[in-house]
Amino acid sequence: MSVPCKPSPRRPGRAVWIVLDGVGLGALPDAAVYGDEDAATLPHVAAACGGLFLPSLQRLGLGHLADIAGVPPVPVPCGAFGRMREQAAGKDSISGHWEMAGVTLTEPFATFPQGFPAELIERFAEIAGCPPIGNVGTSGTSILRFYGAEHLRTGRPIVYTSVDSVFQIAAHEAVLPPEELYRLCRKVRALVDDYRIGRVIARPFTGDVDTGLRRTPGRKDFPLPPPRPTLLDCLTAAGIPVWAVGKLADLFAGRGIARQLPTRDNDEGMARILDALEGFGGFGLLAVNLIDFDMIYGHRQDAVGFGRALERFDAWLPQLQAALAEDDLLLISADHGCDPLTPGTDHTREYVPILAWRPELNEPRPLGERTTFADLGATIAEYFGVTLKEGKSFLEEIG
Repeated sequence: MSVPCKPSPRRPGRAVWIVLDGVGLGALPDAAVYGDEDAATLPHVAAACGGLFLPSLQRLGLGHLADIAGVPPVPVPCGAFGRMREQAAGKDSISGHWEMAGVTLTEPFATFPQGFPAELIERFAEIAGCPPIGNVGTSGTSILRFYGAEHLRTGRPIVYTSVDSVFQIAAHEAVLPPEELYRLCRKVRALVDDYRIGRVIARPFTGDVDTGLRRTPGRKDFPLPPPRPTLLDCLTAAGIPVWAVGKLADLFAGRGIARQLPTRDNDEGMARILDALEGFGGFGLLAVNLIDFDMIYGHRQDAVGFGRALERFDAWLPQLQAALAEDDLLLISADHGCDPLTPGTDHTREYVPILAWRPELNEPRPLGERTTFADLGATIAEYFGVTLKEGKSFLEEIG
């Protein structure tokens, strides 16, 4: 694969790109097409919590981007702040991350909210050695309640999906150990490519019917690889190291990433960020996905838990800022919304924040409304002296 990126002699410091998974700001103009015209993840979460205490993000300018209870605008923010509009069709984590990395999908991934076609399930049964149970569109917590006992009794894997382009396989760790589940998912990944399904997701769980079945942190995503070189490919081709924390590496099929640092939750993700900065050296990109907002709270419609998780991130953020050197760059954004207070349990089509900060940046830098997520990738590319075909960099606007 050729990578059309040319490095320059410029050698900056480190860039830290953090995706707060599912933290949307409000419905996009086309949100009604997706049934999301009332979505506003962050404002709704703040209202449900009676206001949020987010002083670190507030100082960066978050309060200027939406009406967020407890987070009013500050007179003089110390960061650059704006909101971004997704151009790709859909509201999937893959399409959001790919667009931020300079690859915008012109066609949405295929979805099967009523279940997968019979021929696909038959082919799955051949690979798995038995027919699955389920094959419905529902939430991951419901699937354990409806099919957990039958799975334990028969040993047949549970297959389910959602309004997103996902083929999810759930199995109890005592029935199908995680490594065996991952092997099955790899085989299924090749099977579903012809159906244009974005992700195969392994969903291991534990527990028993009497005391409750619980999903473990062993989730693993098996996505389609990006159709064109991404920002990560370009940086790697230019000799710029890229490390990934959390599920971000899974979303790019591991491509363009020198080192993967998997995490179980946000707390481990934040600890990994600080550890990685110490071992990273003074040069490269650290790309991070913090998934709890989406996976633990948004999909489970826990607005208060969502808000408390945001406050924990905000309280930790000054540690990261103190660890950054003069030439380093911090970018914080999201990939879509996941409003816990709108009907349904799936992602929502929303604007997302873009907050940028450097140690020497101590004055407000409004970034306005960016017409594509790709502006984020273009900014990182310019910072490292490479070019992307998509997006318009705002690096000059943040000094």
